[in-house]
Amino acid sequence: MLALPLAARAQAWRPPGQTRIIVPAAAGGTTDIMARMLAQFLQPRWNMPVVVENRTGAGGTIGTLEIVRSRPDGTTLLLGNIGPQAIAYSLFRNMPYRADQILPIAGTIAGPNVLVVNSNVPVRTVAELAAMLRARPGQVPYASTGVGQSTHLSPVLMLQLLNAEAIHVPHRGSAPAQIDLLGGNVTFMIDNLTGIMGHIQSGRVRALAVTSKERNAMLPDVPAMRETMPELANYEVNTWFGLFGPVGLPAEAVTSLNAEVEALVSVPETQRRFAELGGFAMHGTPEQFAAFVRSEITKWAEVIRKEGLQVDAG
Repeated sequence: MLALPLAARAQAWRPPGQTRIIVPAAAGGTTDIMARMLAQFLQPRWNMPVVVENRTGAGGTIGTLEIVRSRPDGTTLLLGNIGPQAIAYSLFRNMPYRADQILPIAGTIAGPNVLVVNSNVPVRTVAELAAMLRARPGQVPYASTGVGQSTHLSPVLMLQLLNAEAIHVPHRGSAPAQIDLLGGNVTFMIDNLTGIMGHIQSGRVRALAVTSKERNAMLPDVPAMRETMPELANYEVNTWFGLFGPVGLPAEAVTSLNAEVEALVSVPETQRRFAELGGFAMHGTPEQFAAFVRSEITKWAEVIRKEGLQVDAG
C-alpha cells in the first residue's frame, strides 16, 4: 500500500453512501471552514454527497458525541479541534466520552495565537509585560474568549512559566474580548492570529509574540514567545484541527481518508488559503496524528491541573 502513489491510495476506498462531516463548533470559524474545504474536495472524488453539519454546544462535546455514537463505516466523520479533542478531557468534570472512543485520522491545519496589548499600554516586549505582572501581582487584567478556551489556557501557561499572576476576564467569544481590550478595560490577551490581525495592522493593538515554535510569516518581525525570555524557552501553543472517525473504522478507510486529507493540504489553493488564515498544514500518518493528539491531551491536563480549573460541560 505504501508503495502506491498518494492519489492511488486516496482512491482505494469509498464510503458506502452519503457522508456527513460533523463540526462541533459554530459556522464561520476555522473548524467550519476546514470541514467545508474537505467536503468540497471529497464530493467530486467520491462522486457522492458530502455534507457538513454544525453541532455546537458544551465546549464541542455535543458534536463529538455524534461520532462516538455513529456506525464505523465512514459515513460519519468529525472535523475536530484542540478544544473538544484535547483540552476538554481535563477541563470538564462530566465528560460524556473518552479519548479512546474517537479515532484520529489526519491533522489538517495548525496555527498560532498572538499575544497583544492595548496600544496605550507602555510595554513593547514580553519581558516588559512580565515585569509589569511581577510588579503588580494579581492586578493586571487579561481577556479571553471563554473559560478553558485556547485563548484562556495560552496565557495561563505563560503565567505559570513566568511564575506570575493576573486577573482573568472571560468573554463570550473573540469580538467582545477584543472590544474590552480596545477600550482599555483589559491590558492584554492572547487571541487567534487571524481574528485580531486587522487590529494589529491598524495599530490599535501591539503584538508582542506569537505562540508557535517559530515566527509566523504574517508577522515576521514579531518574535515567537520562546525567543523572548529564558523562562519561556519551552513555550509552544498552536490551535489545531483534524479529521476523526469512530473507533472500529476499517484500516483501509483510515489509510484512504488520511491520504485524501494529505492530497487536499498539498493543493496550491489550499496552501494559499492556509497562509491567509495564518496557519500551516499538518502532514503525517494516522499514527503520527494520534500520537500528537495524545501529547496535547497530556500537555493541557497538566496546565489545567496546576491551575485548579474545572467546569461542567453542560
